[in-house]
Amino acid sequence: MQERRWTPPGPLDVGLALGPHRRGSGDPTWRRSADGAVWRTCRTPDGPGSLRVSVQDGAVLGRAWGAGAGWLLEMLPAWLGADDDLSGFEVRHEVLAEVARRHAGLRIGRTGRVMEALVPAVLEQKVVGREAFRAWRWLLHRYGEPAPGPAPDGMRVVPEAEVWRQIPSWHWHRAGAEAVRARTIATAAWHAAKLEAAATTAELDRLLRALPGVGVWTSAEVRQRAFGDPDALSVGDFHLATIVGYALTGQQTDDPGMLRLLEPYQGHRHRAAVLITLTGLRPPARGPRMAVRDYRSF
Repeated sequence: MQERRWTPPGPLDVGLALGPHRRGSGDPTWRRSADGAVWRTCRTPDGPGSLRVSVQDGAVLGRAWGAGAGWLLEMLPAWLGADDDLSGFEVRHEVLAEVARRHAGLRIGRTGRVMEALVPAVLEQKVVGREAFRAWRWLLHRYGEPAPGPAPDGMRVVPEAEVWRQIPSWHWHRAGAEAVRARTIATAAWHAAKLEAAATTAELDRLLRALPGVGVWTSAEVRQRAFGDPDALSVGDFHLATIVGYALTGQQTDDPGMLRLLEPYQGHRHRAAVLITLTGLRPPARGPRMAVRDYRSF
């Protein structure tokens, strides 16, 4: 076990910083223990690792296990948003003023791990969350490896890129992922080294969108997590545009309308969207919900 204590330079909400990496309540790579600590697993450049993050007397205490322990502790501040630059961000809508004060500890962290963000993002393409989360759990329990150290029971480390390339079609089917999403993940895994080596969020965006099956939404979801890009807005999201429109104008809108509304936040549009979701404002539900599909029965 290795340990690091880090004092953030300002307000920090650990849950908000690490929350975007949680893929459903049963995510095998993410746990919150009874004492409030957050556990995360990661396949680092040095190998698998487990990280436990807690807050003690205003400082962040990180404890890590496994071959990747040193890398995880070195990256701990970045994971928690130490590199998040708020310069140029200004709340321009009254509805966001209170939520910005209430969540002054919101920071957008970066993990530096592309495939770990890309695989679940692809699984979430054009399906409801429950369907994607179920597939993620099945694949991790089947192909991941047990988390190092005293991590909570059932935690797993994502497999290496080579493993994603070799998963047979019948196991994708059992997980509930149809051929298109399976093929997208396998193709990305062939290019994993190049993706992980991207130096900037713009370069990663270009590389990702050159892959078949990866578009604007998927690229944004990955760059938000891997690079901590505060402007990577999830255009094409099933819910986001209507939430943004309703919160800022009282009316639902579409993606072009969302882009117009968030234009004053250029450079921080993802940050503004996160604050909008934290308001809890949602348009009244009038239509049917998107149905859960089970590809395992096809």
